[in-house]
Amino acid sequence: MLVVCIAVSGAFGRASVFTDDERAKISAYWNEPGRYKVTAPLVETEDSPWKARLTPDASRWFWSYQRAISAGKNPPSVQPVGEGPNFEAWETWVKARHAYDKWAAEEGAIEANLAARGKQREKPGAPPPPHPGPIPPDLLAAAGNPPPLVGLVIPRAYTVTFDDGEVYRYTDNLGMRERFAYLRFSQGVAIYGPALRNLPEEELDPVFKAAGANPSEDKILRAVSRMEGGFESVNTYDTGWVSIGFIQFITGERGTGSLMEVLACLKKDNPEEYDRYYRRFGIDFDDRGILVVVDPSTAAELTGPDAVMAVINDKRLTAVFQRAGRKSVPFRVAQVKTAKAHYYPADDPVEVTVNGKTVTGKVSDVVASEAGMAVLFDRKVNRGSIRPFADVLSEVMTKYSLKTLAEARAYEREIIEKLVYREDFLKSTTLSQPPAVPVPAPVVNQE
Repeated sequence: MLVVCIAVSGAFGRASVFTDDERAKISAYWNEPGRYKVTAPLVETEDSPWKARLTPDASRWFWSYQRAISAGKNPPSVQPVGEGPNFEAWETWVKARHAYDKWAAEEGAIEANLAARGKQREKPGAPPPPHPGPIPPDLLAAAGNPPPLVGLVIPRAYTVTFDDGEVYRYTDNLGMRERFAYLRFSQGVAIYGPALRNLPEEELDPVFKAAGANPSEDKILRAVSRMEGGFESVNTYDTGWVSIGFIQFITGERGTGSLMEVLACLKKDNPEEYDRYYRRFGIDFDDRGILVVVDPSTAAELTGPDAVMAVINDKRLTAVFQRAGRKSVPFRVAQVKTAKAHYYPADDPVEVTVNGKTVTGKVSDVVASEAGMAVLFDRKVNRGSIRPFADVLSEVMTKYSLKTLAEARAYEREIIEKLVYREDFLKSTTLSQPPAVPVPAPVVNQE
């Protein structure tokens, strides 16, 4: 007879991932003297503590504004260009409101920093820009009532020291691009680490080979990773919630995102390495593939959204991910394997309707160049899909009266040109390029 022993914790009867003894040891480790320190910048230093920064509330409003002006599908790195009959009036008010709030926050920071040092202002401050006046009623209806678009904050500094002596440092309340629409957590941090393009080939080649990437896939993954980060990249401030690694694998709000696939890959391929870099520090996932962590302060086992917020709030857990990306080759291999399996678009199914007929196949039936594949890979990494690939393909096939995907391959360049997202890989000198679009044959007059 098979006997299964399941440890159960909490009022909900959920099976525990960590035993009571494991949780106690994890908490004891994290609370050893010198392990974790949280400070604010010293007022005696040249770096004044008070800063004028974009806040999460303001960022959410800018996200609503982007949607109101039909600019929500722009890449995050691009200043949205809106449309609609009211856009110019709205934009005039938003610019004036932002300028006024920025002036108020910067002046407030100066006053607060002087007060913190026991000093008084010797010169009058900058004159205020014109007040923006009342918000246009239709903008209020479309995007809601905005908070101050620039706020006053004190960034905090965090230091995490592991038992091997390695130290990891973070600062929150990051300075964001003006009108950045994706900031969600003021306590979030960002560390990008060495980009893949800056790592020596002898360090990268074994990783990509172990992950089973062929030379072409290798080039494409590295090209797109330039916009994401390095193996040890950590980002806990934006709409990915917790984003890790060279493609920024995410937990998402519920702890079920692509990062869990990376952890599962590492745990399956190298369970000893997984225990060494994750489980012994209180990070794992349950049998549903949902993130589970041990709160370093309370030893409570947290699951899903609570676990995600624990990683965002407690930099001890944040540092576990960065350290694994820096030191663990198997974790790097798991990142590349997951990127290839989860985001590489070559085998994505394609279905289009042309002149009333349905044509099916896969992306690689149409896209043969490395540049074209990189454009679609970039979209899938950043937006979760290759849309609107099928719509563009249908448009081009209709335009040239094409009947098959094999015929559409000759027009790959025109298709990809319409799909370029964060970077135009059609200008790359290191990736293979699609051929020029065929010139239509001249129409011969039969009369």
